[in-house]
Amino acid sequence: MKSGRRFRVELTEAQARLAQQTADVCRAVWNTGLEQRREYRRRGAWMNYNEQAHELVEAKDEQTWLKAAPSHCLQQTLRDLDEACRKRGTWKVRWRSARRWSPSFRFPEGSQMELQKLNRRMTQVKLPKLGWVKFRASRSLDGETIRSATLSKEGERWFVSFLVEDGKTPATTHAAADTAVGVDRGVVVAVATSAGELLDRAFVTEGERRRAVALQRRLSRCAKNSANRNKTRTALAEVRARERRRRQDFCQKTARQLAQANALVVLEKLPTKNMTRRAKPVEDPNNPGQYLLNRAAAKSGLNRAILSKGWYRFEQALNSVSRYTGTVVVKVPAAFTSQRCSVCGHVDPKSRESQAVFRCIHCTHGPEHADVNAAKNILAAGLAVAACRESGAPAGAPETPKQEPAGNREELLLQPHHAASAA
Repeated sequence: MKSGRRFRVELTEAQARLAQQTADVCRAVWNTGLEQRREYRRRGAWMNYNEQAHELVEAKDEQTWLKAAPSHCLQQTLRDLDEACRKRGTWKVRWRSARRWSPSFRFPEGSQMELQKLNRRMTQVKLPKLGWVKFRASRSLDGETIRSATLSKEGERWFVSFLVEDGKTPATTHAAADTAVGVDRGVVVAVATSAGELLDRAFVTEGERRRAVALQRRLSRCAKNSANRNKTRTALAEVRARERRRRQDFCQKTARQLAQANALVVLEKLPTKNMTRRAKPVEDPNNPGQYLLNRAAAKSGLNRAILSKGWYRFEQALNSVSRYTGTVVVKVPAAFTSQRCSVCGHVDPKSRESQAVFRCIHCTHGPEHADVNAAKNILAAGLAVAACRESGAPAGAPETPKQEPAGNREELLLQPHHAASAA
């Protein structure tokens, strides 16, 4: 199977300058290619990768600065642009800003790379034009075939990401075939399971939070394109990077823990991108030029809280690790999972006494943690979906549900203990 390996590299001054120059050239090629594609679309025509790659060869004779970057990196940039335009549409692909875009470029030819182990901690890889690049070998690459390498910059540090073929095959069965768990992703608690576990972690300390606020205030007072502004942006990026690495570590460890212990993991279908859209202004019909209150500040705070928990990153990590454990990942609609009683199935928003307390007003169930109750409902819905599938396939396999009477599905939703025995 294909997998990713990421390491921190130690570039010399000359290599760092060449890497930054290569990233700038790739960014210019991306923006020029995107503008060319949009101009063609305005005229009702279409520009593909082959035509742009041919024009890139001719442009190198006129623009000598294009020769500073490896040809494979420029071609890969055009391939990525072609794929992005076909997937999202030419008008929805974003420009790569010199200020906001993190520099990165890819070497697609893994056969041209050579690895040499220097000592217990350091290894070096030979990249086109950059030469031998040292990196901290935090894990071994023995027995793995490198397909490509991506060099990216995070703050003031450079990292190399290898796409490798690890020689393993996807697992078809799980070690514990009769285990299942429902997962509820929340804002206060990142992950709550149907087994009663509340998994969470503080991704930023109180001191780092105060420092980030102070740096943001200082950044707002700095003059544009000044040296002090660049220093402040770098310091703020370091704080955000530590938070991002902690979030990624939590998501990967939690996903591995759940996948190794359960053959079926059920998640909610959460459109994170749509849920974190900013509130649109609403014009006041009685006062032209003025706007009604739409609680935009509260919505922005909710958006930050959702994004800080890494819902989508956790789902990606779970899908990735499930290939090795044979876990089946199922997603079910999230409607009314937090308002339905996991015992009697009664739905009423009044049962949700507070953010963390659920007490059913129809039966004697409760009090129970609201997220755990929602996770039990998610598990019941996931077992109903799994019962409709023709065969249990690992994550990523196409689902082929069978037709089933609605009454049977309702029984599985309302009686989780029956659903568990049927699975």
